[in-house]
Amino acid sequence: MRVQQIAVFLENKSGRLAEITSILAENGINIRALSVADTADFGILRLIVDKVDLAEQALRAGGFTVGKTNVIAVEVPDRTGGLASVLKSIKEASLNVEYMYAFVNKTGENAVLIFRFEEMDRAIETLLKDGFTILESQQIYNL
Repeated sequence: MRVQQIAVFLENKSGRLAEITSILAENGINIRALSVADTADFGILRLIVDKVDLAEQALRAGGFTVGKTNVIAVEVPDRTGGLASVLKSIKEASLNVEYMYAFVNKTGENAVLIFRFEEMDRAIETLLKDGFTILESQQIYNL
């Protein structure tokens, strides 16, 4: 029920993001989703890729600071209110979202919401109880 995500510490310099994507491309790694959060001096690039371990190794070899964390991927119909319904469930359970990002899958019928919660097990339990679809890691990696 959890998806491994790679987090890369990124100096806020021109070309750093291009270096990372080049390393991934050279190693045949496909990016499924990404998010960049930044400050004036640095950023954190969060990636979901199809080959997690290889991506971690390749980026470390390229001199980047890399970590892996678990996130939850919730699939909802891509229509008005899809995200709001998930957030309502989360709010009613008094769960705290550390961060999230989203993308629309290839068919365009569903959106995938990537969440990191303080209480991951309780979040999974709550979302399943409320009838949401939580994707398995291979479903995300094989999109």
